[in-house]
Amino acid sequence: MDAPTTTSADNGTSGGNGEGGWFTPRRQPEPPVGGEQEPTEGSRLAALRPVGRPATDNGKAAQKRISPVAEADPADAANTEARADTANASPTDAPGETTTPYQPDPQPRLPEQRSAPSHPASPDAVRVRRTMAEVAPIADKVTSYFYALLFVRHPDLRPLFPAAMDTQRDRLLKALLTAAEHIDNTEVLVAYLQNLGRGHRKYGTRPEHYPAVGECLIGSLSRHASAIWDEETEAAWVRTYTTISQIMIDAAAADELLAPAWWHAEVVSHDLRTPDVAVITVRPDQPYPFLAGQYTSLETPWWPRIWRHYSFASAPRSDGLLSFHVKAVPAGWVSNALVHHARPGDIIRLGPPSGSMTVDHTTDSGLLCLGGGTGIAPIKALVEDVAEHGERRPVEVFYGARTDHDLYDIDTMLRLQQIHPWLAVRPIVDQQAHVQLPDAIREYGPWNEFDAYLSGPPGMIRSGVHTLRDIGIPSERIRHDSVEELVAAVN
Repeated sequence: MDAPTTTSADNGTSGGNGEGGWFTPRRQPEPPVGGEQEPTEGSRLAALRPVGRPATDNGKAAQKRISPVAEADPADAANTEARADTANASPTDAPGETTTPYQPDPQPRLPEQRSAPSHPASPDAVRVRRTMAEVAPIADKVTSYFYALLFVRHPDLRPLFPAAMDTQRDRLLKALLTAAEHIDNTEVLVAYLQNLGRGHRKYGTRPEHYPAVGECLIGSLSRHASAIWDEETEAAWVRTYTTISQIMIDAAAADELLAPAWWHAEVVSHDLRTPDVAVITVRPDQPYPFLAGQYTSLETPWWPRIWRHYSFASAPRSDGLLSFHVKAVPAGWVSNALVHHARPGDIIRLGPPSGSMTVDHTTDSGLLCLGGGTGIAPIKALVEDVAEHGERRPVEVFYGARTDHDLYDIDTMLRLQQIHPWLAVRPIVDQQAHVQLPDAIREYGPWNEFDAYLSGPPGMIRSGVHTLRDIGIPSERIRHDSVEELVAAVN
């Protein structure tokens, strides 16, 4: 259920049978050591059938038997899945470091900037969070058992998921639990889930899939949180999951009236800037509306059902072309395919646009932009967006890199600076200045009248947000689209 978590939406129409995907590429790259993966979606919730309801025995929660086939430790079934990929926490394959998506309507202000509600938690939220705290030390077991139950009980869902499940295993359950944890924070929850629901259309998720996921989620939680599990806890999880899934289903149904589940796009240029960074430009097969600062998910023909997030590297263009900055990482299946194997003429697939790191053109506030590595891509798009609106608001860009060699797009940024007198570009190279990018902004300013934008590795975003708050920029004026930071900031 996380934006990059499941599989592509074949539904039997595009050859997504695990034996070549929706078409056969000209070149088959060798799988890197490690990997990357994604989620599923759906439009009217069927009845949720929980499993694993405990009985009470001498005051203690006793786990009810789940099913004969599952009791042979279904976690073993999950462990037999292909594990060609290891967890890949690459910043270049995360929303701040690469490219973006659709929906030209103004996006809600970053949900990650919102604080949790101050009113007392509801009884359901208390029980849900207590469950999460109980299973946190054994999250791997909970997730493995969840997928084992899902694939044993609902084998028809297995083709929706990537062949290698390591990263997928983490992301889907994390998204479910993240949504459950914020069940009382309506503003954050609805924005988060609507985005997931729209994005999951490309994975082939349908409304009837949601009850199966909920059934197995509750089955796994009840087994591994048996010490605290009771009928009230199960009822709380049923209500919580029903709310979560219905929001996603409704968002997907509404989006289906406005846009396709995915777009095909032809690679028209492939510019290798460094041995591991490429600027890739594609032509969608139909109009693709998006906003500067957003991101999208990409699927390549070499690794069907594996989607990764990349930020758009330009504002919308009159010719309809889209550009992305991609850095190949050791464990990156999609990033390596795009950097080392994609060529003009290849066809990739695009998911819908997403993200709220966009410019508010109703104000004249300055923009303070921090871009690290390929995170400079959406920052460049924001600069172009301001220029196209004919505004003269100050834009200060701090472009961070480890070495001069990593400033692969500095010439482009400096040319923009020459054209626009309101733009200042400051490269910050760690090995020369011995200072981290977020700390460099302390030497400049003041930033009282600026809105801040951050894009780059999760660690940079985390330290950047801390620094910006420390120098007095309020949270509501700090924008980024790091999924990890969304979770951290609302806790």
